[in-house]
Amino acid sequence: MKFTFTPTLVATAVATLFSASAHAVLISAESAGQTTTTEVTGATVEDFNDSICGTYTSCVGAYKIFDTPSGTGQSAPPAGISSPYLSVPNPLQNGSVTLSLGTTANYFGLFWGSIDNYNTLTFLSGITEVASFTGTQVAAEIPGAASGNQTSDFSNRFFNFYFGDQLFDAVKLTSNGFAFETDNHTFATVSEPGTLALLALGLTSLVAVRRRKQA
Repeated sequence: MKFTFTPTLVATAVATLFSASAHAVLISAESAGQTTTTEVTGATVEDFNDSICGTYTSCVGAYKIFDTPSGTGQSAPPAGISSPYLSVPNPLQNGSVTLSLGTTANYFGLFWGSIDNYNTLTFLSGITEVASFTGTQVAAEIPGAASGNQTSDFSNRFFNFYFGDQLFDAVKLTSNGFAFETDNHTFATVSEPGTLALLALGLTSLVAVRRRKQA
């Protein structure tokens, strides 16, 4: 299966390259207020609009799929979202949910609402942790993004995670505060490693240029 990365992604993204389990993980964030879902064509998408997480083979843990507005005082939809979304934890202040893909993938995307430093996204292969990122880490190139602001475009972003030849089969969302809100989960196996490498090179160059300007 062939997946296409559009030029818009390269032009608008802020990228960070992490090393996880000896594998490079590319994380890119779409421009503020522009994109709430994936630009990878052919990816599987879970938008929770049926108020279930039916695209996943299982969803186990502390979570709730809210219709909007939630009205809980402890959860709010990602900015600009007027449809059901996933929130962790519920009802406890500390909790997590493990979402099984039912397949393996090397790409994952999600619209991350009100990014907080106490939100953590973990990738698993069986029971083995492949990589784990906090809200602060994924928003490292976006000053002030991990602020928990529920309405700012800066703290509500669609993130793409590219793992190259490293595969995972589940994702785990953890929060030790109220809350970790997400929507439009997407996953795929990218079958063009060369394309992924070129994308990583282009986005990493953007980060390097940005850092030089700041210096």
